[in-house]
Amino acid sequence: MRINKFLAEKGVASRRHADEMIAAGRVQINGVVATLGASVEETDEVFLDGQPIAQGEKKEEFYIMNKPKGVICSVSDDRGRKTVMQLLPETVGRVFPVGRLDYETEGLLILTNDGDTAYRLTHPSNEIPKTYMARIEGTMTEKDLNRIRSGVELDGVMTKKCKAHIVETNKAYTKVHITITEGRNRQVRRMFEAIGRNVEFLKRISIGKLKLTGLDRGQVRALTEEEILYLKGL
Repeated sequence: MRINKFLAEKGVASRRHADEMIAAGRVQINGVVATLGASVEETDEVFLDGQPIAQGEKKEEFYIMNKPKGVICSVSDDRGRKTVMQLLPETVGRVFPVGRLDYETEGLLILTNDGDTAYRLTHPSNEIPKTYMARIEGTMTEKDLNRIRSGVELDGVMTKKCKAHIVETNKAYTKVHITITEGRNRQVRRMFEAIGRNVEFLKRISIGKLKLTGLDRGQVRALTEEEILYLKGL
């Protein structure tokens, strides 16, 4: 098994974050600093920052959080900013955030120690739909939204077609529900910026059929067995 997958399955980090840890020289296999792409056997001893990672079975944990703005989606931060991990109850085991919401964006965030499910939910080829409520400065029309729906150019590459509809509009702002199947950096904000519109507020309200309901900002709850089975089936 590759070392990044091993770390993800043990609930240490997502595969992407695991690769960052490995590249930084924080992971050792049998006393030797691990390299990207290294393999791990059942008899190997794996350490992260000098602490052993158990080879035994782990209990799967899945949580949903209503992430507030001003908090980063990371296990730790070298700039000392508040992370989503600091909002978790002490009873929660070693989990990591699945994907990322940017610093100013709030809403639905999944945390788990199941690396395979996290990988499936974030891999671009799976095109998992994610819906956001965006409040746009000023009035928007269906003609404006058609430009978003058809795709806009970001970094020289067109975004995929998406769904979007106006929920409320007036002279001051327009509320839009937008569903995308990609996960580019700050994608929703940049899509509106590409047509000259400013996103004043952004909140993720669903991932697939999993919706953000009944949680105040910063609150966390465990997913139900039904919700976990749903995510595993995506």
